[in-house]
Order: sequence, then structure tokens, then C-alpha cells
Amino acid sequence: MKVLISGTASAAGWPAPGCGCASCARVPRGRSRTSVRLDAPGVPPGGPVPHLPPGDPGPCLTPDRPVPHVTPVPRVGPVPRVPSGVTVPHGDLPSSGFVVLPPSGGSLPPGYQARSGPDGLTVTTPDGLRILYAAALPALPFPYATTGPAEEPDMVLVDVLDRPERLGDLRRRGLVGERTHVVAVDVDHRVPTEAELARRTALWGVRTVPDGTVIDLRDPPPTPPLLPRRTLLLGGSRSGKSAEAELRLAAEPDVLYVATGPSGEGDPEWSRRVRAHRDRRPAHWGTAETTDLAGVLRSATSPLLIDGLGTWITAVFDECGAWSGGEGLDAVAARCDELVAAWRQTRVRVVAVSDEVGLGVVPHTSSGRMFRDALGRLNQRLSMESEDVGLVVAGRLLGPI
Repeated sequence: MKVLISGTASAAGWPAPGCGCASCARVPRGRSRTSVRLDAPGVPPGGPVPHLPPGDPGPCLTPDRPVPHVTPVPRVGPVPRVPSGVTVPHGDLPSSGFVVLPPSGGSLPPGYQARSGPDGLTVTTPDGLRILYAAALPALPFPYATTGPAEEPDMVLVDVLDRPERLGDLRRRGLVGERTHVVAVDVDHRVPTEAELARRTALWGVRTVPDGTVIDLRDPPPTPPLLPRRTLLLGGSRSGKSAEAELRLAAEPDVLYVATGPSGEGDPEWSRRVRAHRDRRPAHWGTAETTDLAGVLRSATSPLLIDGLGTWITAVFDECGAWSGGEGLDAVAARCDELVAAWRQTRVRVVAVSDEVGLGVVPHTSSGRMFRDALGRLNQRLSMESEDVGLVVAGRLLGPI
């Protein structure tokens, strides 16, 4: 069965009419609101496909987050006109009618089944193929089944800019596998550029396609790019390096977040920082609070996010009594050697965050200089053992470096 993805943007499109943001100003080719049409074998072509009144945003996810405008089911008709400026190779479009997904009213043609649940709307075609529109849909105005076991769909249409962790949860529960076509929809100016959209979706194993793309579900999905096993992200204070690290692993089914800093007990300001990080992470991620990074790297069976090396080396200085120098510094060096060796041999994907200490002023205390030198040397060594190293400045990734 073939699927025509005639639109891929959110309700307002990209660029959004009248929007003066930088993203809308530099998008190279416009995208229209999400509209996905399924080949309906055996359904004869009909008349024109009706649409909702112009300007009607359709039903809403939340008062301020509209569902993309779609044609209600049943909307069966000839192959729709592809948006201007989009070229579809001749012969790729099926000649039979279409059923439009997701629906907003009406009933399904014979042989089609639909199930609305917490993961979104699943439509099953007469030949048994399943397409999941992964969105929290409002109550639908016609009887859709809401029971029955969830099965792995053949295609998932997902707004990964909203919640990429939703895709990770689907993978964790076995609803997205290697043969699932995963396509980004509802894209818009929440991402600064098309290039950044492509970068993120590549990290998440999601396909980004232009409007007018036809996908044959009988074909296997493209092989995802090979992702780096070891990634080191550097940046200054409040640079956005932790958010970038979380973004890297957001669509993974299982992640262990390794927190190396103090819990914040007795320090309200630090507690707020810790809580903000915790609230930002997907609920299905695990958490380990430890300074035994070498042990975690050796025993890990799922991807790791280590945040971060600056607080880790601070704790190691405390544990080794190294702030006054002497033998304590030798103990710190030994712990760093152990960490580098484990990092070099790890078999899981790992993203680590560290402070770039080489851009500031020279610390005026000897302990400050010792800390700076130890962390700077550790950053250099881990960088040399990493497939991917990036510098984050003012929320933007500069790199790889």
C-alpha cells in the first residue's frame, strides 16, 4: 500500500502566515499543514475531496495546540493535487481512491478499522497494514474502538518536535521496530532551520520528507544513520549543553541518567536546578546518583547520559582530599585514568556533559587552578577517545569539533 504525505507542517504551516521569526524567514521551501492520504484499493474514485471551511483549524489537542487540518473520513476521491512546487515522480501515485488520516468526523469505508487510544489513532487497512498517528487526539465525534491490544504499526506519524520521548516510549514498549516507517509531521518554527530539523530527526531515527512524498509500506524503511557511540559535549555555564545531551537520547527506549552532583539537600537554589533537570527528562528514563562512572560504563546495558564531569571531578577532589595538593592529586589522576579506560572500552551509547574551562580567567586560588587543570586534561583525553565532540554556546551546537 502507498501513502501520500501531501503536507507535513503544523496547522499554521511553515512558514506561518504573518510570522516574523527567524525560522519562518529562512525556511527554504514552505510546508503545508499535515495531510496524509492512504491508498484505498477497491474504492472507486469519486468527486472532489471536500475540506473544512478555510481558516478552520479543526479540533484541538489543547486550547493553544491545534491538531493539523485534515479532511474528515470518509473522504474518497481522485488523487489529490500535490502542492505547488513539489515534484512527485510520474507513476508513483496509486490510481485508486484515498482515505484521509487522521479523520475528524464521519465513518470509515468498508474493511477499514480504527482504534483511538493513549498513543493516538491507529487505522488498519483492509490488507492488515496499520498506520499510527501518534498524537493525543480529542474525543472523536463518532464511535471508534478504544479497546484491544496495541500492535506494532507499519507506519508511525509523529510530532517529534513536541515530545521526542513519546517515540522512545513507543520503542520501549515494542510498538516501533526496525521495519516501522517513522515519519515526522506537524513540523514548524519550533526548530530554527530545516538543517536543524534534519539533524534532530537523524538522531532520533525519524524520517523527514518534503510535502508530496509517496511511501510504499511494502518497502523496508531506510537504514538509519550510524550514531556515534561516545559523545562529549562541552560548554560554559547555562550554555544549553545539558539540554543538547538530553535531546541526543530523547527517542531512545531506555536511558540511564547518571547524576554526578550533590542532591541539593540543604541548598534550595541547587535543589531547584536538580528538580528542573529531573522534570525535563522523560519519565521512563532511569536515574543513578553516583561518582563511580567507570563502574557504570563497564556494567551498562542501555545508553547513558552523564551529567556532568565537572561535578564529578569536584566530588573526586573531595573524596581524595586533593584540594590542598600532594598525594590527593595522584589519587585524582588515578580515578581519571580509570574513567578514561572505561570510556574507551564501553559497549553502549554514551553522551557526557562537561564544562569547558579553557575560556575563562585564570583562577586566583591554587585549588581553583588545580581543578581547572585536572578537568581540562580529562576533557582532552575523553575527546581523543570519542567519535563525536561538540561545543555548545548560547544554546547552539558548534561542531562537531
